[in-house]
Amino acid sequence: MTITPADILSEVKEKNVTFLRLMFTDILGTLKNVEVPATEEQLEKILDNKMMFDGSSIEGFVRINESDMYLYPDLDTWIIFPWGDENGKVAGLICDVYNPDGTPFAGDPRGNLKRALTHMEATGFKSFNLGPEPEFFLFKLDEKGNPTLEVNDQGGYFDLAPTDTADNTRREIVNVLTDLGFEVEASHHEVAVGQHEIDFKYTNVLEACDNIQIFKLVVKTIAREHGLYATFMAKPKFGINGSGMHCNMSLFDQEGNNAFYDPKGELELSETAYHFLGGILDHAYNFTAITNPTVNSYKRLVPGYEAPVYIAWAGRNRSPLVRVPASRGKGTRLELRAVDPTANPYLALAVLLECGLDGIERKLEAPAPVENNIYMMSGDERKAVGITDLPSTLHNAVKALREDDVVKAALGQHIYTNFVETKKVEWASYAQFVSQWEIDNYLYLY
Repeated sequence: MTITPADILSEVKEKNVTFLRLMFTDILGTLKNVEVPATEEQLEKILDNKMMFDGSSIEGFVRINESDMYLYPDLDTWIIFPWGDENGKVAGLICDVYNPDGTPFAGDPRGNLKRALTHMEATGFKSFNLGPEPEFFLFKLDEKGNPTLEVNDQGGYFDLAPTDTADNTRREIVNVLTDLGFEVEASHHEVAVGQHEIDFKYTNVLEACDNIQIFKLVVKTIAREHGLYATFMAKPKFGINGSGMHCNMSLFDQEGNNAFYDPKGELELSETAYHFLGGILDHAYNFTAITNPTVNSYKRLVPGYEAPVYIAWAGRNRSPLVRVPASRGKGTRLELRAVDPTANPYLALAVLLECGLDGIERKLEAPAPVENNIYMMSGDERKAVGITDLPSTLHNAVKALREDDVVKAALGQHIYTNFVETKKVEWASYAQFVSQWEIDNYLYLY
């Protein structure tokens, strides 16, 4: 459904909206906002794309002498949040960032994804769909309201209360998401204590990435209301599973057919699906810095905790990087299992789309599927069938990113340059830090 300026003006009055959040995302994936009173004068400015903000204060945006930027709201992202007070409701719009001359800003991750979608359309496809599976942890707060690493349940995979004592929190999150228009498909406790997953129905990738950003905001807000802290950090606790965000991807053609499905193809997959898969696997090592963008991300990507470490694909087998779930027809899809929820969804999906399109354009052949448990294979056995590892550190991942022209082009020069510089600083800071592990293992020994 297309939302018009008249619809927004009407809802502001009918539902007593007093403040409006104009939301956008920086290159690190952090949702930012400019909050303005929902007066007639301000609404007129917003709907005429005349809302200006200082871009020099945002990570990876512009220098201080180039600071004036404009927010162009996407009216179809209009939402009214379920929280507020006696003074009225708060609504929100997700915005694209533009330069003063009316051109899209090259450093805007959402605008960058739109650029990738334009390339996709030029190659003959109508839409790129995404079904995300974000995981998160719920931790208790201390007496000062700061997060601890103490979980509030001892639940495991698919457990129920009383073992999973966070089910009421999760249920309220689902109710709020449903009220906001999400089609939630599943909600359950994950493998690790304190870990949860909520999956929502696939949709076009731009809307899906918008949904991920709103989802994170809702989860954190509702958790706070229950005296808990929600984190999407990839590996907050040693010795248990980390959090991923599996990405279920599919391309649809101009007639609305799933381009990955071919009832006569091997495994009922089309040549397009195999070429897209070939592109994903060919660039996987080099795009990992984008899909797993923090130092901590690589604490999750280790054997033994169900996270994918090896560049391979399979059907039912859940140990490789890419899996092809059993659903066929419109539900045919590729599931990339390495992505974690610290990834900027707009950047990650722009890169994944461009890598898949590169596979299609170059007609790359996907390797044979690996249906054995890769975690149980020796290094020599993996090498014999051509299985390689993902990068083991952010440092190695960023080095690989700098060598891949397709991934760099998918980001654009502005985002690529600022992302790499930011991550070099992050790694240097981490490399100089002396951890408790080092103290415990070396202080008395030496």
